[in-house]
Amino acid sequence: MKFTPSKPYLLGETLETLTERLKTGGHPAFRAKQIMEWLYKKFVTNPDEMTNLSTELKSWLKETFSILPTQRILIKGDPDTTQKLLLKLEDGSLIETVLIKAPDFNDPEDKFRKTVCISTQVGCAMGCKFCASGLAGWKRDLYAGEIVSQLFEIIKLCKEEGSVSGNTDEDSITQYFDNIVVMGMGEPLHNFDNTFRALSNLNAAWGFKFGARRVTVSTSGLVPRIRELADLPVQFRLAISLHGATNDVRTQIMPVNKRYPLEELIPAARYYNEKHNRMLTFEYILIDELNDTYEQAEALIKICKGESEGVKPMKVHINCIPYNKVEGLKWKRPSILRQQAFVKKLKDAGLSVTIRHEKGHKIEAACGQLRLQEEKKRAQEIT
Repeated sequence: MKFTPSKPYLLGETLETLTERLKTGGHPAFRAKQIMEWLYKKFVTNPDEMTNLSTELKSWLKETFSILPTQRILIKGDPDTTQKLLLKLEDGSLIETVLIKAPDFNDPEDKFRKTVCISTQVGCAMGCKFCASGLAGWKRDLYAGEIVSQLFEIIKLCKEEGSVSGNTDEDSITQYFDNIVVMGMGEPLHNFDNTFRALSNLNAAWGFKFGARRVTVSTSGLVPRIRELADLPVQFRLAISLHGATNDVRTQIMPVNKRYPLEELIPAARYYNEKHNRMLTFEYILIDELNDTYEQAEALIKICKGESEGVKPMKVHINCIPYNKVEGLKWKRPSILRQQAFVKKLKDAGLSVTIRHEKGHKIEAACGQLRLQEEKKRAQEIT
């Protein structure tokens, strides 16, 4: 679905593009840096509060740009400190952003580490069989400004709650969140240009100056884009949704495996390893009696250790995630004993592995669930 914003999104501008727009509008070029400082250093999105700008320039900003293209319509919180935001876009589409809080055991003051999970598309076209995001199909890509705006929604939430973490300097973004994972609705590498324009804005010195190593991009396995990501000068972290260690099992879970089977995906993952010399993550959702078997564990060990290819072991961490039940999907979560047996098999082989008991189970925080519920509610109200 093609959607064109009524105005450009200010949060999608770079310092260079904003400078050119200012010149075209008859305003001094140096104002671009001042505007970016208000946005990304002082976290101010209302032009009327940008005190060193002229009244004329403030009016121009409001007339020329859509400043904050997301509107929070619902927030759902969980006792285990996960909060999901349902956001409405200009065209009425809904997306989700999640704030996950966890104790930082390495911090002597026992502070919380905050991770923000952002979306890159409305819906998803990948059709992964465990995921609610794609149940209603793909609607459209998000613009860079809509992606960045999700972080400003988190900043607003933290201000409202009076909660900070990490570096509490007033001009540091880490007072609001410590890490970003691009694991929300959509396939980030399917919306490559907008996603990396947004992340580049966050990483830029004039932007949040948010370290690339604090950003993890997740993909279902788009091989050419993984290689393109590996060639970028900015070293974002990579997580690959593996979920199956043989083609027959992975294809049942992830249709993308038909296009890019393991014979192509694993070499691309190795290419990323070699280019960055850094550990990547295999995300592995544990589904009862499908991919949690002894045979799948053996195949996964061979992939990671490179025994079947005669190459050196990969630098990879395996993140095992017990399946989060989604209404309308057939899969089941394995028993605790099956989960533990699978993880033990990997650990005994010397692999780096953790099992994550997802924090949003009580608030339907699996990707797309809250949006799906809201859209069903809307449909019922119309009929």
